[in-house]
Amino acid sequence: MISAEPLTPAATEYLDRVQQILATAVVEEAGAISAAAALLAERFDADGLLYVFGSGHSHVFAEEAFYRAGGTARVCPVLKPDYMLHVSAQRSTELERESGHAEEILDGYALDPRVDTMLVVSNSGANPLPVEVAQAARSRGLPIIAITSRAYASASRQPGARLHEVADIVVDNHCPPGDALVQLREDLPRVGPASSAVGLALLDAIVVDALARQVARGSTPTVFLSAGMAGAGPHNAALTATFRPRVPHL
Repeated sequence: MISAEPLTPAATEYLDRVQQILATAVVEEAGAISAAAALLAERFDADGLLYVFGSGHSHVFAEEAFYRAGGTARVCPVLKPDYMLHVSAQRSTELERESGHAEEILDGYALDPRVDTMLVVSNSGANPLPVEVAQAARSRGLPIIAITSRAYASASRQPGARLHEVADIVVDNHCPPGDALVQLREDLPRVGPASSAVGLALLDAIVVDALARQVARGSTPTVFLSAGMAGAGPHNAALTATFRPRVPHL
């Protein structure tokens, strides 16, 4: 048996900072979370879907929301391998900093402006790819929700529009420029990113709030069960059959 040793001060500092940032975001972004949830509840009740896109590490937001135990079945992740990390991490970074890929990203997804919503996630909020995906979806009539860091976007030297400038509802993750929180030594880059831990909690809060609003309106939201729970097989199979024609990744 391995004996437990105390956490290093760096690990403790990291966990403390993440909690502080999340606590700030919960208070400061309550209105934006509520607005996003109200929009989704209305559109879910109209048989709409939530499309989720992020490039690089932000693609985890699309995967978090999709086919998730305790999550809504009304999510369609926008997953194009070349813009994620597992094909080539370096190339995905290059692509998200290039213009002109938004239409290719959205190709194959049947966006319906009458009922659907697009969520775009970018911590820096400055790379052309997520900004242009948001603009392209908005040009098709979809309302845009963004999870981003206004502080990072303001500090970035990347030219062009910022995600928070083109979205209809902005949820600020309150993470600092560069994302990493802890300085181990003066000659080393900071370590300990916060944007995923904080942003994913904000994403799930939006979804929970939206589903709660559906229930309050007398609706029955579509929610996946964990595969290990009793009855999950037929329950999830029925939802999958319902949404497979509209969600290509099911």
